[in-house]
Amino acid sequence: MPIPDYQAVMLPLLRFVADEKEHSIGEVVDAVSREFALTEAERQQLVPSGQSTVIRNRAGWARTYLKKAGLIESTRRGFFRITERGRSVLAANPRKIDVAFLEQFPEFIAFRELRHDRTERAPDAATSTDETPEEALEGAYQRLRADLEAELLDQVKAASPAFFERLVVELLVRMGYGGTLRDAGQAIGRSGDGGIDGIIKEDRLGLDAIYIQAKKWESTVGRPEIQKFAGALQGHRARKGVFITTAAYSADALDYVSRIESKIVLIDGATLARLMIDHDVGVAPVRSYEVKRIDSDYFEE
Repeated sequence: MPIPDYQAVMLPLLRFVADEKEHSIGEVVDAVSREFALTEAERQQLVPSGQSTVIRNRAGWARTYLKKAGLIESTRRGFFRITERGRSVLAANPRKIDVAFLEQFPEFIAFRELRHDRTERAPDAATSTDETPEEALEGAYQRLRADLEAELLDQVKAASPAFFERLVVELLVRMGYGGTLRDAGQAIGRSGDGGIDGIIKEDRLGLDAIYIQAKKWESTVGRPEIQKFAGALQGHRARKGVFITTAAYSADALDYVSRIESKIVLIDGATLARLMIDHDVGVAPVRSYEVKRIDSDYFEE
């Protein structure tokens, strides 16, 4: 059974607190997880930010919506209970409680109108997609990032081999390898040196070296190319290598590096684009959004 969306959690949550006792969101998460027979893996599944589990995030938003509709109320920090209105709703034995159901309550309508005003009356993503606002925001971010990765890789593929080498240098330095950019630049670009394009320090002290092969290809990189690189490493008595390409690797190539003694990291085009974004190579920020939440400790008296 898939993890229920936040609207599907509303009725089970209200039923769980029908005993009129105080309850925490943690108790609700456990109860909802049992009701929907979630596996341990589903219970531990994280939202894209990794800051919370999916089920806890959805239970939290279900609590917020029920509270805005007056069906539950806060009793003290982190705890809540059912209200008289909530008991009346359960007494009517509703088939489900969702956003449309809650719109019968004036307090909830006022809450919704306030949200629309704050977002210049943009469509409510949580209502139309059954996502929580956080999930909708993160989903939009992931779509924007996927588009950027594709566009970035196209730009890299269209660049000259010399530009690609400089890009590889800057990326590795931004990732913490190679010491200074000048040192790393002197180490890359030794084309034809036994299958090695360059050597870069693993750390700023130069305690170990990483051998580099950079290929701006369109076709899939197969096992023979990786075998040649592995052989070049052995010829230099090297233990570590990084093979970077704008293309993809075949299954045979991936299987091969998992079984050899030398440590070879394969970076394909998609991974290259992601690393460039993560380390701000070839991209620039456009706008930042800071999501905040209530600091409960501030209101402790």
